[in-house]
Amino acid sequence: MNQAIICAKRAAAHDDVPIGAVIVHAGKIIARGENQVQLRKNPTLHAEIVAINRACKKLGTKFLDDCDIYVSLEPCAMCATAISFARIKNVYYAATDEKGGGITSNARVYDTDRHLWHPNVYQVPELAPISAQLLRDFFAQRRNKK
Repeated sequence: MNQAIICAKRAAAHDDVPIGAVIVHAGKIIARGENQVQLRKNPTLHAEIVAINRACKKLGTKFLDDCDIYVSLEPCAMCATAISFARIKNVYYAATDEKGGGITSNARVYDTDRHLWHPNVYQVPELAPISAQLLRDFFAQRRNKK
């Protein structure tokens, strides 16, 4: 999870919302991703999507069913669905996202029978304050620029 926080800081460095993701296979990090929405001018390039694309390329497969994903913020509905489509086994996240969360806070996409794959979901609460503070600082800085 600490590596996901580092990725989140990289996102903030290029003026993207500070969210990072790391995918682990067989105990080793195989892919990292940070939000690249602003950097690449693409609204779908959330940290999880970037990491999933890199992991699939690295393993040469479309399914990541032996993988875990660590995310600094609860994935949104789009990313939660992508995680399901990729068949990732476990999702670990630090902070909850009351407004945009797709797993436990808002859309709750895994609470329906519509998804063929339901990952195990775990919060890592000890890192939630760090992730939440990164987000608060980022948005405060944005408001101050205006």
